[in-house]
Amino acid sequence: MAQEDIIRALHTFGLTEKPTREQLEARKKELLATWHPHRYANLTNNPRKYMQMYKKGEAMTKEIESAFQILSVWLTSPEQS
Repeated sequence: MAQEDIIRALHTFGLTEKPTREQLEARKKELLATWHPHRYANLTNNPRKYMQMYKKGEAMTKEIESAFQILSVWLTSPEQS
């Protein structure tokens, strides 16, 4: 696993140091609640703006899931750096 991937994943989670598994799961839950695409349904009556935010929410959700996978593997790997 590339060091750049780990750094990017930590940045996505807003972390600067190695988290515990519990911290990582709690932060994932927070981020997913913040970026859940359906959260934008009642924020605007403008369909175009809603779809822009919905798509951004979808993209961020995928990024969060990907970062979580990278950090999970990193935390459980025997050669942790």
